[in-house]
Amino acid sequence: MDLEARIRQRAATLGFGACGFATAAPLERGAFLEGWLAAGFAGEMRYLEWRPERRLTVAGVVPGARTVISLVYPYDPPPAPAIDWRADLRGRIAAYALREDYHRVIERELAALEAFIAAECPGSRTRRYVDTGPILEREWAVRGGLGWFGKNTALIDAPAGSWFLLAELVTTAPLVADLPAASRCGSCTRCLAACPTGALRDGLVMDARLCISYLTIEHRTAIPRPLRSKLGPWIFGCDICQEVCPWNDKRMSDERKPQPIPGPQTGRALERSARANAAADWARLDRLFPSLPELLALDDRGFRARFARTPVTRAKRRGLLRNVAVALGNSGNPAALPALSCAIADPEPLVRGHAAWALGKLRDRKARRLLERAHRVEHDPAVLAEIATALVEFGSPSN
Repeated sequence: MDLEARIRQRAATLGFGACGFATAAPLERGAFLEGWLAAGFAGEMRYLEWRPERRLTVAGVVPGARTVISLVYPYDPPPAPAIDWRADLRGRIAAYALREDYHRVIERELAALEAFIAAECPGSRTRRYVDTGPILEREWAVRGGLGWFGKNTALIDAPAGSWFLLAELVTTAPLVADLPAASRCGSCTRCLAACPTGALRDGLVMDARLCISYLTIEHRTAIPRPLRSKLGPWIFGCDICQEVCPWNDKRMSDERKPQPIPGPQTGRALERSARANAAADWARLDRLFPSLPELLALDDRGFRARFARTPVTRAKRRGLLRNVAVALGNSGNPAALPALSCAIADPEPLVRGHAAWALGKLRDRKARRLLERAHRVEHDPAVLAEIATALVEFGSPSN
């Protein structure tokens, strides 16, 4: 068995779904990257503008690098339960964020693969990356034959779809490169049509400033008012462009098939099984569609306790609760009033401002009275502006 096959075999035992090798020559994406940044599509992600030329080569990462090993780490998208999120006041979290922070998980497996390569190639040097550093992950994965750029700008692989994360090992080991895969999106434009904010454009372009994942995670300030109503229930990330992708259809449909009927059981065993299934269903529901009022009540300690070691900490408490307030406003459900009445007095101005917007969307006399009361005690100019705009949208004062 050759070295490449042994590395693939070891990667598979560590949980990686695929492994590809690319020659560590500079990427030919400089013009695209320059144009994308010049158009402002990076939004508040200013770190992408720092020496962007470094992202086109790994020469400064590992001197003498010969190969970039790209790896696919799959995750399972849980089937969405049949609920009315507006009536139940539940928000939505992207599937990848439902478990332990992928950085930690993949880093452990990468370290093991790195040690394996060191043993197989004495004297070689390797550096690992998990969504970190100046590494254009999808470009290296495409060059390494792991898939193609989808029109949703995600990497798509014919057998696996796009429900996976990427990681890389940059190494001085001279490995035989794989051939890039050809695009297989064809004339399909489902993802472009389904994006609520119009973030996706022809030509494999995403305007991050409009992307729900960016807005709910990387965007640190107030969400632009015209976009808030388009976020729907999403409070951390977004899976819409993946859910509508035909290459994900089979995988998702397989997971939604009815479970096999168990063999004969006693009444007590059936009762235990039913309780266990109900508990599992509730836990899945609470992870995928958490209660918005419960989240809005989290203080700093509660936020850390609930989301420690998960990707949700990336948004920080103020960002998550900002998103939660927007989702409650999008629900249009007056049952959100008690939670928003507390949020309008939150210590964080960012949360208070979005709670004011949400109260304005409820179109309820009690909501107006809460806004009027908040206006009398608020001192932050941005929050005052949000309250004033919400009151104007209400129209004439209530009695």
